[in-house]
Amino acid sequence: MDISTYIDDLAARGRYHFTTAEAVAALHSSPIAVRAAIRRLREKGRVAMPFRGFHLIVPPEYRTLGCLPADQFVPQLMGHLGLPYYAGLLSAASLHGAAHQAPMVFQTIVADNRSEIRCGRVRVLFVARRNVTEIPTVQKNTLRGVLRVSTPEATAFDLVGYPGHAGGLSNVATILSELAETLDAEKLLAEIERSPLPWTQRLGYLLERVGVAKLAAPLAEHVALHAKEYVPLRPRKSVTSAPRDSRWRLFVNEEVEPDL
Repeated sequence: MDISTYIDDLAARGRYHFTTAEAVAALHSSPIAVRAAIRRLREKGRVAMPFRGFHLIVPPEYRTLGCLPADQFVPQLMGHLGLPYYAGLLSAASLHGAAHQAPMVFQTIVADNRSEIRCGRVRVLFVARRNVTEIPTVQKNTLRGVLRVSTPEATAFDLVGYPGHAGGLSNVATILSELAETLDAEKLLAEIERSPLPWTQRLGYLLERVGVAKLAAPLAEHVALHAKEYVPLRPRKSVTSAPRDSRWRLFVNEEVEPDL
């Protein structure tokens, strides 16, 4: 069996990824010969390699992309690496229907910092969150399997926790306004224990800012009981001369202008 027959057989069985080691075993050939054969397929656009030793079969409809879409290989790659993950931030918001702007990169939450992946025209950005395994997720079906995605409530907390990865606070507020219909107040409260207190302060403020005070009210009760210090609305930005919001214990050091 040659390499072309091997990948055609995999695709026929609905599997669009393989490792170099698996190909070596299946072809009963040397690693050097198999790597050379895979390289020739990559040059033809039939195979892509998002990670060393991990290969994707690229069907004709994705040849111009130069890779499978990220949601069709990230679960398999994370399984190969043995890393807990979930699709988060703008990617999760989009999957939950808050698609104000299609994200340019696929955002994946993992436990530790990792370099981004570029595969053809596809980019996968990794964002570190230490307690990744504690964050609630839902499963979304893709053409190649099942993708783990943060729940709408967990997504809301991540957006305010990592505004730099979400287009800034004004964009976060816009997304929250679109995500609001899917948010559950009790589930938001449950997320408080998994996130830093300043995230709750910022989230509550932004929810009120976009007109969903009912969702913000339970968060305000928690802030009143536990927040002893004022924190900046926008992290790592000066709070000099910034007005204070006593309800949320925030220095309002940035004007938030959601696109509603």
